[in-house]
Amino acid sequence: MRSIVAASRPFSWVNTAYPFAAGYLLATGGRVDVALVVGTVYFLGPYNLLMYGINDVFDYASDLLNPRKGGIEGALADPATARSEHRRILWACAATNLPLLGWLLALGDAAAGAVLALVVFLVVAYSAPGLRFKERPGLDSATSAMHFVGPLLYALVLVGADLTAPSVWPVLVAFFLWGMASHAFGAVQDVRADRAGGIASVATAVGAHATVVAATVGYLAAAAVLLVVPWPGSLTALAPLPYAVNAASFWSVRDADCERANRGWRRFLWLNLVTGFAVTMVLIAVARTA
Repeated sequence: MRSIVAASRPFSWVNTAYPFAAGYLLATGGRVDVALVVGTVYFLGPYNLLMYGINDVFDYASDLLNPRKGGIEGALADPATARSEHRRILWACAATNLPLLGWLLALGDAAAGAVLALVVFLVVAYSAPGLRFKERPGLDSATSAMHFVGPLLYALVLVGADLTAPSVWPVLVAFFLWGMASHAFGAVQDVRADRAGGIASVATAVGAHATVVAATVGYLAAAAVLLVVPWPGSLTALAPLPYAVNAASFWSVRDADCERANRGWRRFLWLNLVTGFAVTMVLIAVARTA
């Protein structure tokens, strides 16, 4: 159980459960029902086990070469027991995901089911052999962004929200840009480790410095898009700015010292919690205004 829970990276559970729950509550005017509870539970634990567990299993060889693996930034099985641990992780992915996915698919209409299927496919395709979207520069960041935008998009489609509304589409676009920027910035610290392990990424393709620049621009673009959201929702335009500052502080990073960006990535992990609190305050204000 310890290895299974570690593979799901509990510190990051909130990053996927929160978008689903927040989107569902806002779109329904605060309705609390079984769909909200089951969906939140799914995107809290099982979804993260599927996402990170598959990654830990099929990236194991390269993770052994990466000094930052083995803690909060990714579980790393003991080589002596890795095969059995990986087998347990994959079985746990199936056992925890399939029942809840079946229930959610039966709950929603065809559109909601299609979105959920796409979201889960992208989670698997990111790391699974034969697909490995994580090794396709550009597609890796887009797929990673959908891991977090997907739960929000699914919640909105599940309840029949208008995706073209001025309070909805800018949030989806900005969240996607934020996700791409975050993945790209996270890849900077692994440039040398990924190259040593024979893994491609957006950062190995264009280099550490160019990736930091792209991530900074992505965060600023996300902030600009959020200005379109009606007041007080437009206050969320401030949320991506600390991320832009964090990324830009590593402007001088090059491939040779890419590991230095790990300090920024650890800062990013905690920044998510602080930003989440601030965004929650804005969402409460939006709900009260509505």
